[in-house]
Parts: sequence; structure tokens; C-alpha cells
Amino acid sequence: MQNQRDSRSVTHFCVRLNKKKMADHSVEITEGCRLPVLRKNQENEDEWPLAEILSVKDIHGKKLYYVHYIDFNKRLDEWVTPDRLDIKKLQFPKKEAKTPMKDGLPGSRPSSPERDVKRKAESISLATQVTAATPVPSLPSSAEASQASVYPTMRDSSFSIKSRDEHEPLTSLTTNGTTSIQRHLIPPPPGRKRKSCGGTDEMVKMFQNNSPRCSTIYLLPGEDSQDSSDGIPSAPRMTGSLVSDRSHDDIVTRMKNIDCIELGRHRLKPWYFSPYPQELTSLLILYLCEFCLKYLKSLKCLQRHLTKCNLRHPPGNEIYRKGTISFFEIDGRKNKAYSQNLCLLAKCFLDHKTLYYDTDPFLFYVMTEYDSKGFHIVGYFSKEKESTEDYNVACILTLPPYQRRGYGKLLIEFSYELSKVEGKTGTPEKPLSDLGLLSYRSYWSQTILEILMDLKSENGERPQITINEISEITSVKKEDVISTLQYLNLINYYKGQYILTLSEDIVEGHERAMQKRHLRIDPKCLHFTPKDWSKRGKW
Repeated sequence: MQNQRDSRSVTHFCVRLNKKKMADHSVEITEGCRLPVLRKNQENEDEWPLAEILSVKDIHGKKLYYVHYIDFNKRLDEWVTPDRLDIKKLQFPKKEAKTPMKDGLPGSRPSSPERDVKRKAESISLATQVTAATPVPSLPSSAEASQASVYPTMRDSSFSIKSRDEHEPLTSLTTNGTTSIQRHLIPPPPGRKRKSCGGTDEMVKMFQNNSPRCSTIYLLPGEDSQDSSDGIPSAPRMTGSLVSDRSHDDIVTRMKNIDCIELGRHRLKPWYFSPYPQELTSLLILYLCEFCLKYLKSLKCLQRHLTKCNLRHPPGNEIYRKGTISFFEIDGRKNKAYSQNLCLLAKCFLDHKTLYYDTDPFLFYVMTEYDSKGFHIVGYFSKEKESTEDYNVACILTLPPYQRRGYGKLLIEFSYELSKVEGKTGTPEKPLSDLGLLSYRSYWSQTILEILMDLKSENGERPQITINEISEITSVKKEDVISTLQYLNLINYYKGQYILTLSEDIVEGHERAMQKRHLRIDPKCLHFTPKDWSKRGKW
């Protein structure tokens, strides 16, 4: 009897197991579902992050799922097999509740008198607050601002300047426009006095502390700056070849459409979508001529093209050469085909941009490495011929095979060298990608610390320098100088003055970083004459 019971229990267990397996196989995983997916992390360990199914395809009876890992960068998106999915924790997409229409417009809710009154009151109060600070720039969306602002967003703690008895935001260090806007939009609490640090032309004094490797810089109020620009990063304008626009983001542009690109001796795995012709997206490898960047569908086509292509360097003028590094200036109007092909290639590695084919208003500066076969593209940046916002870079990219070798900082340094020749201060167009933001912060930090540490006292007095002078020496915009000091957490309040304290750790860290930075731009090797693009005849 006992044996019969045991056999029955085993039979029931097997039946339940089979039912469970059948249930798992009967579950249909559709687009929009979320579930844990197996992947390897940086330490090559297994992890199960939550992912969203963006697409499903069937190849020879076997299903593949294109997944986006939630809270991960889109460049990690990939096709996965069913055995990497944890079906037990499957989350089906929630159906959006249908709401009644207002005035025949789909998706809009009917208004109520209370909501209308509240909305009007809010708009009136906001308009009253902002009136005194006009003109107010258009602000980026919260998603763009969070990842793209050049102001400190990578640190956990917010940066502030310590007053004697209170913490005061650093916005008082920015230009008058920023201060006035923030004071109107966020009025200070009653009964608390705000200390103003003047404009951006603060005087900086430096003296040596007890430690010979620790110095402090005084920020003293000076004359107000004449620059009326604001420190708030405004939304990019919708012009040019690569501009930010997430309004047309759909399921197609969220998925990588090119599997592999062969460019010279390198094979590149694209990170993001790029609008190459539809017939090329089904190829295993997309072939590019590394000199003219023309795309071809097969190796034979590429070999045939190379017999006809006479280029061994990018078209345009070579304006810099030192050693094996050269820079070429390319006019987007004169070399349209090359510029458009360059934008298509760059879009594979830039997610925050949308490609347009109007390259006329842009100049492209391509960095190359020379060998016996020709000049091989390493990276590039583009800039507007006329920028009303003082942008000296629109898009910037170092190709993946050349990343983490100092070429990114070299591109940034070159863009500021051009600004120095033009006699302007510049800033990159926002939003910056995550890697671009890290590169710019690193460059700004090293450049500013290099100047501060080179200051020498005269006649036994403390050396002095202003924010404006730092900006003029480096061609870095004043808002970027201030945000970098804020990011480095150097600012303190001491005896009624704002000071910058360079600790021994910061000094040693800077010296270590500069020892690793072997690639630098030599201004003597730059042969560049800026043009006045306001005269349309030069276009």
C-alpha cells in the first residue's frame, strides 16, 4: 500500500511538472512585455536585469527577442534566445485606459471647471514671477536635462557654497541672467538674506596654506559682467545635420538596424539606429570606404570601388599636422556626399541625435592617423558656421577602436584652439552623451587646474585671477568654468569671502592625470584662418 501511494505521488508530481512546462511554452511573449534576462556584467558574472521586449522575429522556426535592459544604456540592447528569458517573472504590458475626447482631439481628457481655474491660476502666477527676468530661454525636458546638462548631475550630493550660517546655491556665481531667473522662479524663504557674489568677474586670490601642496583661491566681488547670457542650458535648436529630437522616437529607431560595419582594418559593432537604406539593414556586414565613407553592400563592390576612388584622405583642407595626427576642415556645402556619409556613420554611435541631410550650415573637422596607406579617420566634430549660442561643437565622436586612448580630449582641445584663433569663448551643444559629458568634464577640470596651479605670487602678494581671465585664456565659456569648479567641489565660504581650496589630493590627482596625457595640440602646427560666415557669399 505504501509503495502504491509513493508511486501515485510521483505520478502526480510528474503530471504537475509537465503541466507547468506546457504552461511555460504556451505563454506568448509579445512586444512590450518585461521580464528578467540573463546577461554578463563587467566582471563576467551572470546577472538578471529587468528588460523590455522591443521586437520578436522567427528565424528557421526559432524565435529571437530584441531586448532593452531597463535603466541601462541603449547600446547594450541585443537579440537574445528564449533560454535567456526568465518566463516565471513575465510582466505583460498594461493596457492604457481609454479616456473621453475633448474637442475631438484623441488622448485629451475633458476639462473640469476646477481644473481649468487651477490651471489658469498657475499660469498667471508663473507668468508674474518670470516677467522680470525676460527673456527666459527654453528649457530642455527633464529626461534630456538629467543626462545632458553640463552642470553637476553625476555626483550624489548637491553642491553649495557655505555661508557663515547658511548654505547658499552657487547660482549667485553665475551671470546676472541666471541669478535673476532663479530668484523669480524660486523665491527665497522669508526672513533669510541672500548674499550676492556679484557677476562672473570675481577676483581670485591664491595663497599657500601650511601644507606646501595645498592652496586656496579667493573669489572677491568685482564689476558685473557685461555678458547677459544665462547659465541654464537651453534646448538645442532644430536645425542642422544632427540635432536632438525625441518626439519622433518609435519602435524602429529604438532598435539597432546594422549588425556590423567594416571600415578599413576595423570591424565596428554599431550601438544605435542609423538611417542607412532599408535594403542594407539585412546584410551581415556593411562595407564602408574608409576614405570617402561611401557604403557598399559586399566586399566585391568595395574592392571595385577602391580601384576607382582616388581619395587617400578626407576631402577639404588639412589645417593641422603633427607627427601622424592630422585635422581636415570640410565644408558641408562643398562636400555634401562625404558630410552626409559621415553623419550616417556617426549616428551609429550617437543616440541623442536625429539625422537630417542639410549639412550646408556646418563645418566638419576630421581627425586622422597617417600611415603608408593613407589618412585613416579616428574621429571628428562638427560646428555651425554661425552660432548665436556660442557653440563651438555640434557633434563630437571618437570611433570605438580609438576610444580610451586620449583622442577624445585631443578633439575637444582642438575645438577650443579654433575658438582661441577666432577670439571667442565656446561651449558644446547640449545635450551631451554620457561619454561626451565625462570627456568634457575631465578636459575642463584639467585645463582649469593647470592654470590655477601655474599662478605665481608677485612681490610676496597672493596671485590674483578672475573668472573672466580664466575664460579668456582657455576659451571655455564662463558658465562651464563655474560649473567645473562646482563639480570639483572646490568652493567654500571663508571670512566673508568665497574661496577655492585646492587640496593635496586634488593636486596629486591632477599631476597623475597630466602624466598620462601624452597627446596635446601644438598651436604652432595649426594653420587656420577663420571666415566671416555672416556674408552669405562665402557659403
